[in-house]
Amino acid sequence: MAKDTVRYPDEVVDEIDSLVENGVFESKSEFYRFSAEYVLALVDDEYDPSTFNYGELKDELDLDEQPRLLGADGGRDFLDAVITVRQYGLRNDFEAAEAYIDENYDATDRPGMILEELLRVYRDRADENGPAGL
Repeated sequence: MAKDTVRYPDEVVDEIDSLVENGVFESKSEFYRFSAEYVLALVDDEYDPSTFNYGELKDELDLDEQPRLLGADGGRDFLDAVITVRQYGLRNDFEAAEAYIDENYDATDRPGMILEELLRVYRDRADENGPAGL
């Protein structure tokens, strides 16, 4: 099994810790494995989750087959938007990212707000690291 290191905002880690403390997941590792496989299954119809207890966890969590956030396309359009905003963010092209979000999402819609928050992460990184960005 491969090992990957991923950085998350403290608020996200706090929420995951809370889920583990409340017994929703046995460990943070279980949460990360399940969530990665869940999203992969949403965006790729042919992906077959193989994480131990995936089906049991999904049943216990009583997850909708199509989460409200992702919409009828299974999240492909939103995932494409996340990738686009991420690409702009990595290049510190914040104006292009803002224009993309404004052209495709209403400022009060949940997906639009999530994309704005993602863009904020890249802005903060650019501020911390100077004009060269990441």
